[in-house]
Amino acid sequence: MSQVAPTSFDLTSHWRIPASTEQVWQALTHPLAWPDWWPYVREVRLQHEGDKDGLGSIHFIRWATRLPYEIAFEVETVEVKPRKKLRGLARGELEGQGTWLLEAEGKAATHVTYLWQVNLGKAWMRLGVPLLAPVFRWNHNALMAAGEAGLIRHLATGT
Repeated sequence: MSQVAPTSFDLTSHWRIPASTEQVWQALTHPLAWPDWWPYVREVRLQHEGDKDGLGSIHFIRWATRLPYEIAFEVETVEVKPRKKLRGLARGELEGQGTWLLEAEGKAATHVTYLWQVNLGKAWMRLGVPLLAPVFRWNHNALMAAGEAGLIRHLATGT
């Protein structure tokens, strides 16, 4: 019996941001500004505007990576619990869901957990999973670490 390598990943990232939950929420819920502070976000376009909280919005996001490829997908916001939880469904070169969870650490810091449950959409990625899975995880962790550092810098300096 042959085993097929999984083409899905469950990835978890933890950020500690020295800023209020409101400040972190505002940054995360305005993805059009992500390229200003998240080094690997190359482009964000609004495809569909959601309600006042962003529910139902759809954004196209193009990412650079630490590897020699870019990846792009749409994210539709499907759940919003202000300053607590933001969940989106991804479709395109990656398919799955991402969930941001925010928890206040006192008044001046926020613990952010990001859960990324994703299936690989590109054929070369699916074929390369047996060898490249650790590299894909490393790449994801590097992109998220850069996002954390960028958000800390952005909220501290406004740039």
